[in-house]
Amino acid sequence: MKNCGYNTHAHIHSLGGDMDEVFILDELQEEGQTVYVVDYKGTKCTAIFNPFVCQFYVDDKYGIIKEN
Repeated sequence: MKNCGYNTHAHIHSLGGDMDEVFILDELQEEGQTVYVVDYKGTKCTAIFNPFVCQFYVDDKYGIIKEN
């Protein structure tokens, strides 16, 4: 796990792909793919980064990370 800690704009699933500001918390390696943990309006969720367009895609519908 790599601690990132920065703000950026990303495509948000619940907004139909429209962009909003998110806070990148961590970067994880899962099965050969990099997955990011982001904070979007107080909710931790997963995101991926598309290097071809240099943009993040946040899944705030199915990628919500529940805290214990």
